[in-house]
Amino acid sequence: MKLSTYTKEFQYNIRLAWPVILGMLGHTITGIIDNIMVGKLGAAELAAASLGNSMVFIAMSVGIGFSTAITPIVAQYDAEKNTGKVRTVFHHGLFLCTILGVFLFGIVWFAKPLMYLMSQPEEVVTLAAPYIDWVAFSLLPMVIFQGYKQFADGLSLTKYAMYAVIISNVINVIVNYFLIYGIWIFPEMGIIGAALGTVVSRIFMLVYMHYILAKNEQLKIYFTNFSFSEIKKSMLRRITALGLPSSMQMFFEVALFTMAVWLSGYIGKSSQAANQIALSLASMTFMFAMGLSVASMIRVGNQKGLKDYKKLLLVARSIFLLSVIIEIVFALLFVIFHNYLPQFFLDMTDEALLAENAVVIKIAAQLLLVAAVFQISDGIQVVVLGALRGLQDVKIPTILTFISYWIIGFPISLYLGLYTSLGAAGIWIGLLAGLTAAALFLYIRFNYLTKKLISQGA
Repeated sequence: MKLSTYTKEFQYNIRLAWPVILGMLGHTITGIIDNIMVGKLGAAELAAASLGNSMVFIAMSVGIGFSTAITPIVAQYDAEKNTGKVRTVFHHGLFLCTILGVFLFGIVWFAKPLMYLMSQPEEVVTLAAPYIDWVAFSLLPMVIFQGYKQFADGLSLTKYAMYAVIISNVINVIVNYFLIYGIWIFPEMGIIGAALGTVVSRIFMLVYMHYILAKNEQLKIYFTNFSFSEIKKSMLRRITALGLPSSMQMFFEVALFTMAVWLSGYIGKSSQAANQIALSLASMTFMFAMGLSVASMIRVGNQKGLKDYKKLLLVARSIFLLSVIIEIVFALLFVIFHNYLPQFFLDMTDEALLAENAVVIKIAAQLLLVAAVFQISDGIQVVVLGALRGLQDVKIPTILTFISYWIIGFPISLYLGLYTSLGAAGIWIGLLAGLTAAALFLYIRFNYLTKKLISQGA
């Protein structure tokens, strides 16, 4: 098949994906803003925010991963013009996300003592504990918001979540500014101020998303006459059967990156702070692939509903190709600017912190060189995973991601990071190995399934 056959799909892919990308970037930028503003307080505060966020991000990955089950089912029924089924999926999905949000908040809150068992610097743990309390609470509005978002994404209405996240980011910056540094009449709260900024912005995000969807005339049918008597075990089981493996897929990857935070903390606070800087930058570029992954899930889900499997394969491959091109561009930028990007996160004018911060920047620059390479693997694995979710194939991919990240990636990170002179860079080489294995295994799985569908439909 000619290259132009795939590239002509780029325009539609981008039109569908760009609001998702901006929305995803908004989530990441919230963390980056926190890191930049907290980083001005010192390396210990930045490491504490890193440690606290690492625990919350694990729980958030479970919530986001679970909620993705809503999108392909909605996309399939939307293609079939089955309004009743779309409504049912939305209500059941929102119900499950609410329960999950409460559960995840409780898990993180009770898991705080684990920090003391991780050989983390005592100063960092002391700062992180109260920070976690508030950021963990923000999981509740965050996961419920995901229920609304994934429903809208399934209907190809990807702009609403983008607006919600962009406005919430503005609110986060304002609250951070006043509460972290104690501006005007507000108390100086340090990293607790950053946590409160996250809570306020995520509550707003949820309220805004409900309001903007509910007032849409075309969507009013989905927002009327809700009753708990409509909740059926069969639909709860269907969403959970897709959502639980999807949440595990995201959990395995995020937990590997979280383990990188903890291993870096074991080496020292400079490595942990450097890890957080590099991870913030890599996460930002990863959101472009995440946006394309959602586009992949929506378009593959639509084609599954239409039973046009040849078009499904063409659409999916066009998104894979677009992701590779974008991630190569980011990889080059990381290589070119690896010595300069980390400087945005630390105060290089403070003489008292200059020597400490210089060490952090040196380590972060090394990590960005490794990140430049795994951008490509990371982009491939997430868009292929999106396509597999669009096919509603989740069980085998869950096994493949576990093998990739924890049988292949983690042992390499552990050995190279703690038992060689590579240090933090060795930890990230393990991440690269895990992501590359996942990209390869998942693509083989997708290729097998689509060939099987095409041959059966022929």
